Amino acid sequence: MKRRNLLKVIVLGDSGVGKTSLMNQYVYNKFSQQYKATIGADFVTKELQMDDKLVTLQIWDTAGQERFQSLGSAFYRGADCCVLVYDVNVQKTFESLQNWREEFLKQADPGEHEACPFVLLGNKIDTDGGSSRVVPQKKALEWCAYRGNIPYFETSAKEDYNIDEAFLCVAKIALKNEHKDIYYQPQGISETVSEVEQRGGCAC
Repeated sequence: MKRRNLLKVIVLGDSGVGKTSLMNQYVYNKFSQQYKATIGADFVTKELQMDDKLVTLQIWDTAGQERFQSLGSAFYRGADCCVLVYDVNVQKTFESLQNWREEFLKQADPGEHEACPFVLLGNKIDTDGGSSRVVPQKKALEWCAYRGNIPYFETSAKEDYNIDEAFLCVAKIALKNEHKDIYYQPQGISETVSEVEQRGGCAC
């Protein structure tokens, strides 16, 4: 009987960089031009066959708004890989990457800081045929090299470019880093969403 591995992946980055679009393209092969901000957190799953293992990626999508930035350690705990996403056309989203990385390390269990690997995705490379780009590939590669040679992929959720390759890398890294508490389900995420809805909060 083949062993099933459940791998928890957290996707972080500023609002509007295309986190949800990347996930929807990867899991459902769908892309929408309409932007709808994520409230709180949500996850999708995808099964992969890797060698003799059946792997289920549990990919957690997060809101990029600052008011949702600290969802608490319960949300981050047990992550096997953290995917950082920025928009190659918006400098601010690149500059925010270090904050997101530090937020993850701060919220994760202290003993897991070095263990949990990162993957960086530079998204929306298709915009205006690439003429709107403000963050050079070289700059992103230097950022990754300085932080322990983080794997880097340039992607387009709209054109379905490099997404399968990127998440296959994520799956391989997560599998190597697999936590013993991978079946841990964070508590309080649903309350976070419902509280926002009760307040009439809008993430638009």
